[in-house]
Amino acid sequence: MRVQAGDKVAIGGFIISGSAPKHIVVRGIGPSLIRFNLTDVLADPILELHGPNGFVTVINDNWRDTQAMAIEATGLAPTYDLESAIDATLAPGAYTAVLRGKNNTSGIGLVELYDLSPEAASNLENISTRAFADIGNNIVIAGMVLGEGTTLDSVIVRGIGPSLAPTFFPASAVLANPTLELRDENGTLILTNDDWQDNPVQAAAITAAGLAPSNSRESAIAASLPPGFYTVLLGGLNDTTGIGLVEIYNQH
Repeated sequence: MRVQAGDKVAIGGFIISGSAPKHIVVRGIGPSLIRFNLTDVLADPILELHGPNGFVTVINDNWRDTQAMAIEATGLAPTYDLESAIDATLAPGAYTAVLRGKNNTSGIGLVELYDLSPEAASNLENISTRAFADIGNNIVIAGMVLGEGTTLDSVIVRGIGPSLAPTFFPASAVLANPTLELRDENGTLILTNDDWQDNPVQAAAITAAGLAPSNSRESAIAASLPPGFYTVLLGGLNDTTGIGLVEIYNQH
């Protein structure tokens, strides 16, 4: 997503459910995105990890600053020293990872979350990203990697905009009519949605899961997917822009 300043920084949220701690790595990526032929990248990302009451916020500017050995041991060391990473073992709860540019700089950035203890008695129940959805390369793109083996994973993806107002932002600032695309690792379109009630079968599944968006113009997709890599694209209908939220729920 395009990371800007103030309300337009990128915020990645995730929920850990279950009874055991989970070992995770969160990364804030910018300079290495040039390998995707992107030029306006976030030159010097700063990452903040916030948690439930009592959690001490963790802030990282350059990944080698404090946890270099631990991060290298995971095999997830960022390519560039100016990129950020945090290694943590977290109790079940709700967390947010805030990605911003040093000195309020802006550019295209990526916030990533890796589960390093999938065998633990806990799960990544939900991941979400709130950011400013622009057009072209600056829409919001969420990626997910689903499990191993052959079992299908049931997921629900949501694109939220209007319901962010007025509690969090003025109506003029949010994505008025979000659209969603779900694509596989080859970029092939699997499903698309404008308004979540458009498809009655999809709407019934989303409602049954208790995840119906509160605004009829918001988007949602229910899908059963084999293991693999997927991307979810959040934009605005007719190239409109605004602050939006893309959410992925694991319906295991």
